[in-house]
Amino acid sequence: MRRVTLFVNGTSKNGKVVAVYGAFSDLLSVASNKLGIKASCLYNGKGGLIDDITLIRDDDVLYVSEGDPFIDPQNEVKVAADSHGAHTDWLTLNIGGRLFTTTRSTLVSKEPESMLAHMFREKDVWGNKRDKHGAYLIDRSPEYFEPILNYLRHGQLIINEGINIRGVLEEARFFGIEQLAEQLEAAIKNSQPPEDHSPISRKEFVRFLLATPTKSELRCQGLNFSGADLSRLDLRYINFKMANLSRCNLTHANLCCSNLERADLSGANLDGANLQGVKMLCSNAEGASLKGCNFEDPSGLKANLEGANLKGVDMEGSQMTGINLRVATLKNAKLKNCNLRGATLAGTDLENCDLSGCDLQEANLRGSNVKGAIFEEMLTPLHMSQSVR
Repeated sequence: MRRVTLFVNGTSKNGKVVAVYGAFSDLLSVASNKLGIKASCLYNGKGGLIDDITLIRDDDVLYVSEGDPFIDPQNEVKVAADSHGAHTDWLTLNIGGRLFTTTRSTLVSKEPESMLAHMFREKDVWGNKRDKHGAYLIDRSPEYFEPILNYLRHGQLIINEGINIRGVLEEARFFGIEQLAEQLEAAIKNSQPPEDHSPISRKEFVRFLLATPTKSELRCQGLNFSGADLSRLDLRYINFKMANLSRCNLTHANLCCSNLERADLSGANLDGANLQGVKMLCSNAEGASLKGCNFEDPSGLKANLEGANLKGVDMEGSQMTGINLRVATLKNAKLKNCNLRGATLAGTDLENCDLSGCDLQEANLRGSNVKGAIFEEMLTPLHMSQSVR
C-alpha cells in the first residue's frame, strides 16, 4: 500500500497523509474530504499535472487544486517575507512641499483598496517620483492630507480648528479612502443647521413688508404661511404663486392684483377681502370662506379664477362682476346673493351650488354642470342661450 502527503495548492502547511488505493477518482474524493475542498487536479512538487494513479509513488508530496493552475509554495514563503519587510520600512512623503514620515504599513493596512495602499504596497511598482532627498512627491494640499494620515495611523477622524472639512473630504475622495469619506460627509451634514419648514408668522411678514419699497414686487412664491394671521394687511401686487396659505386669516386684507396661482388657500378665511384683479388660476381654496369679498375692479381688470378648486366655499354676498370662473369647481359652494353679472362660468361645475338671489345677467353658463343647483329668487331671468351650447 502506498501513502502520500497532500497539501492545498500553493501551501506547505496543514498537510494530510493518506493511503492510495482504488482509482484516481477515489484519491480525489479522499483529498476533498481531508482538505475540505473540491479536489479536481493533482500536481507534483515540480508543478506536473498527475492524471493517472499509477504515476504516484510511495511518500510523494502532492498539491491538490480545485482547477486552478499550480502555485509553487516556495513563492508563497518568499512573498510573505517580502511583504512583511515591505510593511515595516519607513518612508517619507513630500506633500505639496511639506514632509510627512510614516511607515509603509500605515499607508497600506487601514485602507487596503485606497490609492495610497496601491502606490506603496510594493516597492517602486508605480515608479513614484522622488525629490533629491528621496521623499515621494505627491502634488496635494498638506493641511488637508495631515488629518488623513492621522486617520490611517489610529483610525480616528480628528480635524484641527481652522481646517475646512470639505477640503479633507475632497482629499479622502482623491485617495479613495471610502470609509473616511463617509465619515466626513456625515460630519458635514450634521454641522449644517436643520432645515426650517415652519410657517412664516405675521410679525416676520410685516417686517418683510416694511423693508420692501412700495413700487417693488414682493416675491413670496412657494413660501409657507400656513395658519398665519395676515388680516387687514396691504398685500397688493404680491406674488403668492404656489404659496401655502392654508387656514390663513386674510379677513379684510387687500389682495388687489396679487398672484395666487396654484396657491393653497384651503380652509382660509378671506371674508371681506379686496380681490380686485386677483389671479387665482388652478388655486386650491376648498372649504375657504370668501363672504362679502370684492372681485370687481372699476378699471375693468377682471379677477381670474379659471380652473380653481372652490369646492364648498362660502362666497355669499361677494361682488364678482365679470369674474372668470371657467372650468372651476364650485360643487356645494354657497354663492347666495352674489353679483355674477357678465361672469364666465363656461364648463364650471356648479353641482348642488346655491345661487339663490344671484345676479347672473349676461353670465356665460354654457357647458356648466348645474345639477342640483338652486336658482331661487333670481334678480334677472336666466336665458337658455346662457346655459346651452
